[in-house]
Amino acid sequence: MSRAFVNEDNAAADASQPVERLVSPQPNYLTASGLLHLQTRVAQLQAQHSAQSAQGDDADKQRLADLERDLRYFNQRLQSAQVVTPAISTEKAQIGSWVTFADEQGTEHRVQLVGEDQADVTAGLINWGSPLGRALLGAKPGDEVLWKRPAGDQLIEVVLIEADA
Repeated sequence: MSRAFVNEDNAAADASQPVERLVSPQPNYLTASGLLHLQTRVAQLQAQHSAQSAQGDDADKQRLADLERDLRYFNQRLQSAQVVTPAISTEKAQIGSWVTFADEQGTEHRVQLVGEDQADVTAGLINWGSPLGRALLGAKPGDEVLWKRPAGDQLIEVVLIEADA
């Protein structure tokens, strides 16, 4: 048998294994609600894994492998979690703060700075380590900060900082 066929067979076997999720190199700072979100996610994945394992269906080995990969990732994130003290300052943006800012067109946006695993742009939850999060972190009301975006840098003004409710 040609060596090429052996390598193709090995490559096909490796393709069934899910690609590992990369863990961010930034510190895993998160809010108390972010920790709860992470704990809930791990519990959901464990329940799904148990249910999938109990079925013993060979057809869904890929689903089981995906669940195991996600469990490894989220358990690692849970172990590295560093819960920050609740944001109570209205003078300086910190993780947990709600920040209202105005863009160059004067349109106001309200976001909360949260941990990476809690981020959800559609809900206004912005990763503190993202370009917008880094621009806002440490800013004070009235500050103009530079938001470094792939589409081009934008100057934004911090209008209001609210404590984490």
